[in-house]
Amino acid sequence: MALGATTAILGNDRRMLMIEFLQQKDGHAELRDMVEFIAEREGDTDRKHRKSVYVSLVQTHIPKLEREGVITFDHGVITLLRIPDDVTVYMEVVNKHDISWSAFYMGTSVIFLIAGWYLGSLPLIFAALVYLAISLVHHRKIKRLL
Repeated sequence: MALGATTAILGNDRRMLMIEFLQQKDGHAELRDMVEFIAEREGDTDRKHRKSVYVSLVQTHIPKLEREGVITFDHGVITLLRIPDDVTVYMEVVNKHDISWSAFYMGTSVIFLIAGWYLGSLPLIFAALVYLAISLVHHRKIKRLL
């Protein structure tokens, strides 16, 4: 599949959530179930937000993914046709009791921060702080989506 489809999916959190939900549902899902799933993952299930999700899916995300040959949409049913292989690399799918990559990098950064402090190495402390900050931002983003 072309790079365009990869960019079409990776370019937006809602499209990533659509692919994730369709994978969980064996490639077929009702639009209303998709809207509910995305609203829940975004942490806001009130009527106004669900309507916003619905409108963005129908007007933007579904047509874009259809043009890329990723999904079809017919009579309220979304069907996953295919996804680029490299998209799944970017989807952080973690089981309930597993540790996410962002949490792993946070832990590793803390270890290197302690080592840098112990060794008196300012470059190591600085690098550990940078990686810690990046992993914290990523962890917050992933937790917001989960």
